[in-house]
Amino acid sequence: MTEKFELFVPKLEELSEVLQNGLKENFADVHVSVVECPDLSQDPFRFPAKGICGKPRITDVGGVPYLIPVAQLDKVYDMDTVAKEVELPGAFILGAGATSAKSVGMNAELIPLVRTENDGMSAVNGSYYASINPVDDKCLLEKYSDKFKDFGFGLLANLYACEGKSGKVIEVKASRRTGAISLVTSMRKTLEIHYNDKYIAMGGTFVIQKGKAKTHVMPREFSACPLRTGEEVNKWLKHFEMSAPLICQSVLVSQDPGLDLRLEHTHCFSHHGEGGHYYTDTTPDTVEYLGYFLPAEFVYRIDRPKITHDIGRD
Repeated sequence: MTEKFELFVPKLEELSEVLQNGLKENFADVHVSVVECPDLSQDPFRFPAKGICGKPRITDVGGVPYLIPVAQLDKVYDMDTVAKEVELPGAFILGAGATSAKSVGMNAELIPLVRTENDGMSAVNGSYYASINPVDDKCLLEKYSDKFKDFGFGLLANLYACEGKSGKVIEVKASRRTGAISLVTSMRKTLEIHYNDKYIAMGGTFVIQKGKAKTHVMPREFSACPLRTGEEVNKWLKHFEMSAPLICQSVLVSQDPGLDLRLEHTHCFSHHGEGGHYYTDTTPDTVEYLGYFLPAEFVYRIDRPKITHDIGRD
């Protein structure tokens, strides 16, 4: 089942001013502006699309309750099908999710970057996935299309979909974090506070240009024992400190309109072999961020869990 909700979309100039003022509470140096989206098919992004513009929308597929307390491995989804469910066949999709164990043979963090199929045009999969290397217990980042040709994922995903076009976007530059929360959380809370009676979502990409980040990667094997608390989940996850440059894909929602949404979710990859689920930076004095975002017009809730909880959503 797919549910659809129309979001409030402020003018980009207004949104950039709101974010500028809000991010100043958490970063020493902030510059937010409206710019032409750079060519994201070029370094360091290397996306299978030039931009993040054109009918922007987000979707929350499945959910953490399908992973915790025990993994429901029958929950498998397909990016081409998701594009149709969000009424945008051929969409460029980015975000954060989990791999399909049926596709890759293990559990792993998925960093989706997919141009879906449409009108006879074949899909292009530029995704990455991060797993735990069984040899040294460290992060192993691999290109999805190097081994697997399907477009499946499992359990959960938070995705931003668009036509992949160039156009005007919100550029966020922030450095020297002075507050206690991450860039993504700072953006989300800014929107929640300023637009307190409206629902706003954003998606896009940002680069941690300098510094290091706190991340996690899920183990290759699902937990044999049910995970019933946040502490048990954290003990199961493998935590890392990863180095810039990290290219992050993020989806955030100011507040939940009653669809049991995950309010923010960010995964990252790199060209030096590191990637996974981003929490925040660990080098506040030296960190530098550069990001490009756009507000979404709609949110689509696909296969919402009937039994839910708040464990493991940070």
